[in-house]
Formats: sequence, structure tokens, C-alpha cells
Amino acid sequence: MRQLLVLALLFFVPDLSAQQGPPKDPGATRTPDLVELVKLDSTIKLDIRYAGTNNFLGKPVYKEARAFLQRPAAESLLRAHRALKTHGYGLLIHDGYRPWAITKLFWDMTSGKQREFVADPSQGSKHNRGCAVDLTLYELATGKAVQMPGDYDEMTERSSPDYTGGTAEQRARRDLLRKVMEAEGFTVEPNEWWHYNYQDWRLYPIIDIPFSAIEK
Repeated sequence: MRQLLVLALLFFVPDLSAQQGPPKDPGATRTPDLVELVKLDSTIKLDIRYAGTNNFLGKPVYKEARAFLQRPAAESLLRAHRALKTHGYGLLIHDGYRPWAITKLFWDMTSGKQREFVADPSQGSKHNRGCAVDLTLYELATGKAVQMPGDYDEMTERSSPDYTGGTAEQRARRDLLRKVMEAEGFTVEPNEWWHYNYQDWRLYPIIDIPFSAIEK
């Protein structure tokens, strides 16, 4: 009987799909205060890919094209946006706060190498805390998104913030974005040039509030 029990434990794989809600982080003591980014400055542009079909899943997972961050992160982002204006650019937001249920959906619908680019729902993500933002630059003169060395949500080596390919102009824009964001307390994700995490992310809980429950 004991041998059977040991074998059962060895071959037991937790069923992540059975997880019913976001994990609790006892160190996350700050009360969430999500701010809608376009309300801070209407010149912050949105291209919320997960509200449409132009994303790695090929289908919408958000019912509304909206973007939020915790207030200190949002205010820092606004300063970065205004600093970029002197260079002829503005910020174009692809994603901000992401409900935990969406992170779980991403995990359930990916496998293998793709999972290097999505968060494990058993741990939650910085997006779930309202302290991560996916973004790029747009040209003030044309209103169009710029070209970077790789595309948003591209699951290849071109997504690295240190990728040496692409054109010199593309790398310069990517590096300018990084410089301005880091000056405002953000750090870039190691394998995603577009993904920035706010410095206080550990202080905020992993939450699962739908966009529809956040005041318009």
C-alpha cells in the first residue's frame, strides 16, 4: 500500500484548470486604485489587441477596449508620455491591467515554447496587479505606430529588448522607449521589448476585476 501511495504522489500532476481564483499574496498590502489611462491624457493612444482578433490567439478576449494601471504607475506613465513629445513621439498602449481570468485563459490555450511569453496563473502576473503595461510609440506628426525590431506579441528572438537585428532606426526607437520608461520607475521584461513593469508591483494584490466593473 505504501509503495502504491508513493507512486501515486510521483505521478500526480496538479490540475491548474481547477484553480478557482487568483492566488493570494500576503505581502501585497496596497489597496488597488486603477486609473483609466486615456482619462489622464487624451493624446495617449490605444490599440487594445485583446479586444479584437489581431493577437496571438486570433480572437477577442476583452469585451471593452480599455486600459488601466494603478494610480502611481499611471502617473509615471503620463510623465513618460509627455517626455517623449520632445522627440516627436507619444505612447500607444496595447494592454495594461489584465484580469486574472484572462491570464488563466492564455495559459490554458498555449503550450511548449509559447508559455515563455505568458504568465503562470498559479503565480499571477504583474498585469494582474495593474502594474504592467504593453506599449509602443506612435509618431505625433502622423498618428501612426512606429516600426520596432519585432512586432508586438511576436514569440521569437526579435522580441528581446537587446535584439541586435532590425534597422538602426528601429533599435533607436526601441531604446528611446526603454530609456524614457526606466527614468519613470519602469523596467522592461527580459524577453518582451513592449512590456514594462512598475517598480511597486509587489505591493499590489493579484486581482480579477472585469473592465465592466471599473467606472467609466
